[in-house]
Amino acid sequence: MKKYLLLFLIPVFIYPSNPNEAKKLILKKISSEIQIDGVIDNVWSSADSVVNFFQLSPYYNQPPTDKTVAKVLTTDDALYCIMICYQKREDIQAVSGVLDENTGDIVSLMIDTFNDQQTAYKFAVNASGVRMDSRLLDDARNRDYSWDGIWFADSKIYDWGYVVEMKIPYKSIKYEKSLTEWGLDFDRWIPAYNEDLYWCEYEQTEGQRISKFGKLVFCKSISSGDCFHPTATGLNLEIYPVGLMKVNYTDNEKYKVDPDAGLDVFYNPSQKLTYQLTVNPDFAQIEADPFDFNISRYESYFDERRPFFTEGQEVFMPSGRQTNTGFYRPMELFYSRRIGKLLPDGKRVPLIVGTKAFGRLGDWEYGGFLAMTDEVNYRNEDEVDTVEQRAYFGSGRIKKQVFGNSSIGMLFVGKQTKDNTYGVIDIDGAFRESNWQLSYQFARSIENSKGDYAGSAGLTLTTDKWLTYARTRAVGKNFDVQQVGFVPWKGTLEFVSINGPIWNYNEGYIKQILFYTGPIAYYEDADLFTDYGWLFGFNMQLRDNWGYEINTSLAKSRDDGVEYNYYDLTFSSWYNISPKWSGNLYGGYSHTYNYSREYLASYSWLGAYIDWHTFNFLELGTSYDMYIEGNPDGNVEAITYNARPFVSLKPINDLNLRIYVDNVFSSESDKLESMIVGVLFSWNFLPKSWVYFAFNDFRDRSDRFDSMGNLLPTKLHVTDRASVLKVKYLYYF
Repeated sequence: MKKYLLLFLIPVFIYPSNPNEAKKLILKKISSEIQIDGVIDNVWSSADSVVNFFQLSPYYNQPPTDKTVAKVLTTDDALYCIMICYQKREDIQAVSGVLDENTGDIVSLMIDTFNDQQTAYKFAVNASGVRMDSRLLDDARNRDYSWDGIWFADSKIYDWGYVVEMKIPYKSIKYEKSLTEWGLDFDRWIPAYNEDLYWCEYEQTEGQRISKFGKLVFCKSISSGDCFHPTATGLNLEIYPVGLMKVNYTDNEKYKVDPDAGLDVFYNPSQKLTYQLTVNPDFAQIEADPFDFNISRYESYFDERRPFFTEGQEVFMPSGRQTNTGFYRPMELFYSRRIGKLLPDGKRVPLIVGTKAFGRLGDWEYGGFLAMTDEVNYRNEDEVDTVEQRAYFGSGRIKKQVFGNSSIGMLFVGKQTKDNTYGVIDIDGAFRESNWQLSYQFARSIENSKGDYAGSAGLTLTTDKWLTYARTRAVGKNFDVQQVGFVPWKGTLEFVSINGPIWNYNEGYIKQILFYTGPIAYYEDADLFTDYGWLFGFNMQLRDNWGYEINTSLAKSRDDGVEYNYYDLTFSSWYNISPKWSGNLYGGYSHTYNYSREYLASYSWLGAYIDWHTFNFLELGTSYDMYIEGNPDGNVEAITYNARPFVSLKPINDLNLRIYVDNVFSSESDKLESMIVGVLFSWNFLPKSWVYFAFNDFRDRSDRFDSMGNLLPTKLHVTDRASVLKVKYLYYF
């Protein structure tokens, strides 16, 4: 038996070979700067180049439709890149936009500046010159789009194609000075043909992997000892004074005008260390959270979108999260939305100051975070006057790279008030190679003298012909981190495993088919019962960039003392068959317990999203969702409708006027229950320098009282209205 067990395990842990070992590009040094304008200057004739691009999609390993040439040069202060893209002019999608919008024909440069085979910078530019930048994490399994660097780019369209030039100052990125080569790859996306091209070769079931990058060599020749080493000059100090003018609606059509100011500081004392500081921050430019319909017993999760908290968040993330699959997600022990949180009566806890530092030392990564929030009075859910005490938040993180491409780390998060101490400490890590990852996490909560334990683990393994995924999570019934993290599932144990065949087709209309099935089990201490069942799923991806997935699960369940047979059927589909528009259609039906109404009944949902680039400068779109609640008699109890149409006007790059309306209609009242109108003007007039004007109007049917305390008739009325003019300017030293 042991012999056969070893035969089963060996294929999982075989280290895949790197097909790009021989791919090397010599980085040549020049003495003068290159003008960034999309014109092919004579100096580029001296650069080493690559032309043999690999087609990952839609026709795997087939020759690209059009030729691409990529070249790189350097001065003492900056890295330069040019990408020459041959293509019929009428097929080029040149769409105007703002920073980090992935639209139109796009080319990218990716560099692993520490040769750790885990992280890399990505610099992308579309055919109209719109810049996009991000950090690739965990061997490209994750992306951090919040990272914004100081770099420059431009493009120019010709009759035979287009050209993109980039300039990346070395002082705007972090790197290991002693290296003589960096990991390197180039990417080109051609929406007219749905082609995704790379310089490096990857498995189609894995996608891009940093561990399989080629090399950018800093020597005059591969064997030469005469090597160039990048240097960064200056203080590497970014200072952002922020000026604000707020106009807030108080009541009875009265307004209050509040001038205000803030300060952001970003400092790199070395190429391995970063400090950040924010004082009196304002996040008025962030759109309101989308409407959320929740019938479960647990709190809803919302993404963090405030810039100070999203920048550098990779350091504080536990290992193992994979955005490309979404199957395993480690527990979020540092949930930054707890800092400056929204209170039950609509007030927000003021954030006075926040600072963080993160960096590298050899194979180690480290980070620290401190913040202070002010005291505020509010009314809780029971309409009782309550005080949210002034609080001090802190976090510390260390992580070490082990066994080549794996990692292990420790995280602490804490909150201190006058009366209470809250926190959590965890050990987490991931063993990984390009086609598999085994992640783990163990944590203990802190609440004054009390505490409990929790843990999670996840395995993902994908080959050309088979998929194996498994995850588990155990949370003690006294594990409470809700003051600093997001783990609402106290007293639960979960296990899910799926396996199934994969069929990849290199020709024809169908690109890939996946079928999977496996057991599910979920114990909740609140019900003293283990739900158990089985799930089935089917996924098909088509060659012209659309696809769909259908899954169903059957289980024996108990909720709130009610034992029943749970079942559901869900579907989702995605459409990107045209460069002009994209969309999603999704829905489902389930027989489940409705905690908001406290009974067992049917629950269905149906939703759609469409995004249409009417012109190269105009984008229209909307989301539309229906939530259908049944009752125990088998009839429809209520239908809730939510729509969020928007229009986005971008007459030139880096300038955007966006207007959206979020409204909620209920069949029970047969009325519009709430509405949000948002207007945002943003102009990124220089790198990291912005002008914002934001207007938000919130209306609902909450209770209103007259001056005598009498309840007024229910009507849609203004609950909050504010406008903000914000200027943020970068001083770079």
